Amino acid sequence: MNLSGLKPPQGQKKQARRVGRGMGSGRGKTSGRGHKGARSISGYSLMRGFEGGQMPLHRRLPKRGFTNIFKKHYAVVNVGRLEKLPGDSFDPDRLLELRVIRKLEDGLKILGAGELTRSLRVKAHFISESARKKIEAAGGSVELIGAAKA
Repeated sequence: MNLSGLKPPQGQKKQARRVGRGMGSGRGKTSGRGHKGARSISGYSLMRGFEGGQMPLHRRLPKRGFTNIFKKHYAVVNVGRLEKLPGDSFDPDRLLELRVIRKLEDGLKILGAGELTRSLRVKAHFISESARKKIEAAGGSVELIGAAKA
């Protein structure tokens, strides 16, 4: 197959309709817009969601709940997951490299689910109390990055 030989399927491409080209064209004079009314004038634009005066769907549906636009989203890793990873030192860059987390977002948070049997050095923005105890009990160390408020 050659990229220069690609063509759209038969009937997919149509010529644009040329309006306002005389009475003989079938689309002359009012150019298919009819007489008078808002839609007939140039510069007319319909409001998004307008349903001809009927109450729009977005106003008919009930509104529920609340979305906090200031919510923080953390990349979360459990201690049990760190146990299975190669190496003994982990920071956000290393976890991104190992594809344990996809995005750092508002910071890395280490949680205490799972067991830990080896010594680890961990750098994170936030750490739970149970995770800190497990890491330190296994002989590891924890370092908080930045001005983290736990």
